[in-house]
Amino acid sequence: MGFSYGSHGFILILVAVSLLALGEAKTVVVGGSQGWRYGFNYTDWTLKNGPFYIKDTLVFKYDPPSNTMLMTRAKLVANPTQGGGEGFKFVLNQWRPHYFACGQGANSSHCNQGLMKFFAVPWPRWHF
Repeated sequence: MGFSYGSHGFILILVAVSLLALGEAKTVVVGGSQGWRYGFNYTDWTLKNGPFYIKDTLVFKYDPPSNTMLMTRAKLVANPTQGGGEGFKFVLNQWRPHYFACGQGANSSHCNQGLMKFFAVPWPRWHF
């Protein structure tokens, strides 16, 4: 009887995901070396850099003063001057969707045409 990727493969993936979730909370710079800027595809970045877990910290870096205001669920969480230096830090502390968007530009142009939006749903960490 040979090794089957069917059920065994699923079990291996499940174990790998579980082990990853056991690690410490991580700090992630949104956009990597590009930071938070107009024209960068943050939805694509999220898909490539997730999943995120509860207690992970997202860091938004942008050159202040800028035309950037960071909003989540239509609530201002960072103003145009908070992205400098170490950046603005947002801890994913609840198991729910967190929506992020730039609040600048006429008719939300930074969010829509500038792609400055994404959402993250942090997974719970496993504790034994």
